[in-house]
Amino acid sequence: MLSSIRERADVFFRSVKIRDDAASHKGGLYALYRKELADHLRSRRFLIILALILLTSCASIYGALSGLSEAVEADPNNIFLKLFTLSGESIPSFLSFIALLGPFVGLTLGFDAINSERSEGTLNRLVSQPIYRDAVINGKFLAGATIIFIMVFSMGLVISAIGLITVGIPPTADEAGRIIAMLFFTSVYICFWLALSIFFSVICRHAATSAMIVIALWIFFALFMSLVVNIIMGALYPTEDVTTWGQLLDYYDLQYGLNRLSPYYLYSEAISTIMDPTVRTTNVILPQQLSGAISGYLSLGQSLLLVWPHLVGLLALTVVMFALSYICFMRREIRAR
Repeated sequence: MLSSIRERADVFFRSVKIRDDAASHKGGLYALYRKELADHLRSRRFLIILALILLTSCASIYGALSGLSEAVEADPNNIFLKLFTLSGESIPSFLSFIALLGPFVGLTLGFDAINSERSEGTLNRLVSQPIYRDAVINGKFLAGATIIFIMVFSMGLVISAIGLITVGIPPTADEAGRIIAMLFFTSVYICFWLALSIFFSVICRHAATSAMIVIALWIFFALFMSLVVNIIMGALYPTEDVTTWGQLLDYYDLQYGLNRLSPYYLYSEAISTIMDPTVRTTNVILPQQLSGAISGYLSLGQSLLLVWPHLVGLLALTVVMFALSYICFMRREIRAR
């Protein structure tokens, strides 16, 4: 009788201890999350990034409005989407701006997330607090992701408000859904670069080193990846050897597959499909496959089905990079200075 009472008491106290540990874990993570969020919002770096993004957004909307009348004459449908996709004479569209400058936001928020704490000697004091060690890197990533989502959706609201005031035509439900989906894709895309920059911040001792590595990867994927793919395709499939439709399909399938290894290409292809309802496929189509096809616009659900693999790919890349950052941070030794 006494043994059974003791066993029940042990089980009860262990369950209470587990709940207390879980509560303290959540409390420590929330405290670090609030601290990092406040540090981002109060930093000059964030204000500079926000000013840069707002400036580029206003420039893109100005370029779109300058050519909107001609675009509406050619195609009077989906006017609100044209605010995000149209380019001016010398000003790229909003989608082009965000695809190129989005990684800059992610890397500036995370390139010194860990190594700056280590170099300043505050990391050992931080982990000596009564919190779990993984709450440090989790809080930093969640705070950076929150800033990214707030910034991206704020840009979308600003452009939508300016367009609504200027054009005077409210967006339809389909257009609003496409804009929200595009902003979500953009946030996930920038979060990948945040996770990548945090990873190099963990494994590199100096912030300048991690920043240079991430900037080099950003420039490579945005500017040189397509060039490398063309060189590889030229070596594997010389022009004189591509003589049949089957060989042409193999050529383009491999080319698309290699290009989609780049997050920049993956994101650009996804948002161009979402924001253009006339896009009916993301792969190559033979002329005989187009025979008898009826031209028209895809619904939002059908466009999302086309880009669902792109979203899964971006999410997988983000999760993998953050998992690597988490593992390296948990295994790295932190010595008091």
